[in-house]
Amino acid sequence: MEDFNYKEALEELEKIAQKVEDPATALEDIDKLIARADALIAACREYLRTARSAAEGLK
Repeated sequence: MEDFNYKEALEELEKIAQKVEDPATALEDIDKLIARADALIAACREYLRTARSAAEGLK
């Protein structure tokens, strides 16, 4: 998880959302974009869980 960049992941998710909402985006591409978004969301959740655990360990 050291190479994971939360901010970049959020930026990519925003771009994916824009592409999915664009009527010009092909259905085949939307399927791939949604799969990528799912992976990014899972990585963000894991990152946040790890950060929360680390913060709780400091208490």
